[in-house]
Amino acid sequence: MTTAQTDTDGLIILRPDEGRRYNLGSMKAIFKADEEETDEQYSVSEWWLDPNSDGPGAHSHEANDEIFYVLEGTCTFLVGEEWVDAEKGSFLKIPATVQHDFANRTNYRTGILNFFIPGGFERHMPSIVNWFKENRKG
Repeated sequence: MTTAQTDTDGLIILRPDEGRRYNLGSMKAIFKADEEETDEQYSVSEWWLDPNSDGPGAHSHEANDEIFYVLEGTCTFLVGEEWVDAEKGSFLKIPATVQHDFANRTNYRTGILNFFIPGGFERHMPSIVNWFKENRKG
């Protein structure tokens, strides 16, 4: 349960590690704001990957751009057909329809901040969590 403070003006205040949490084995997601709080304009989430772990798998979104900002460590991103190492402070904008993925190929934890535009991705998280439980170990 989140301890967010909200009001009618749309203010959200979350402390570190607060938000709606999803455990995907060696990958964790923490949603900070989603379509309900942003009038479906965007969602914001943190994604944390344990050392030497895979991300969600290569995919694309028909109508959604994604922005990634590396919070900690080095994250390796698939963008189209190319894997790119992105260290802390790196920024990526991935337009709709571009295949992408991310992974942690280091011996240290990595974290990325994600903006999904427009919002709505978070509504799929319960089924994604179930898929990871059934199909991935770790």
